Amino acid sequence: MIADMDMRKRIYYHFPKRDTHFEQRYRYYGDLPYLVRTMAGIDGKHGMFATESPDRRGHSIQARRDLEVYIVENNLEFVHLTLDNVEVVLDGVESDGMLDFKMPLKYSYLDGKYNRIPFAGDDYLVRANLNGDLLTLQVHLDAGYGRTECGRVADTIVEELRRGMG
Repeated sequence: MIADMDMRKRIYYHFPKRDTHFEQRYRYYGDLPYLVRTMAGIDGKHGMFATESPDRRGHSIQARRDLEVYIVENNLEFVHLTLDNVEVVLDGVESDGMLDFKMPLKYSYLDGKYNRIPFAGDDYLVRANLNGDLLTLQVHLDAGYGRTECGRVADTIVEELRRGMG
């Protein structure tokens, strides 16, 4: 019963009830602790992508996307999830159920003098619901312009899960 209470504290009170921007179901043969460890491994990763320039003058730039991962604690606040603190965070996480994460994406590009220039990022809320071997990911753009599609956020999570299980 106590573990059940801990698990419920990992569900974000303000997660949108409707209007989730993306929802997809996946076959998944792991458990929630493995998912949490994988999410901790995503923190700090980065990649390049093409996007409209921050000045919105219609030209594309190559930008860098840095990922951060937070997990909800006590239904209202998020704590940074890293490989350094993942084992502490896992205390009370059951093998299946529901967990909420926040993924802020930070963007930057190189100017003509090769200086890294940051520009407005995006914040995504991610709900992972594991029921048996069916993982449902819901992704909601919480703040920002949505330079990264919600489906791409989910794909990143699924790719990392598959890479770790392969």
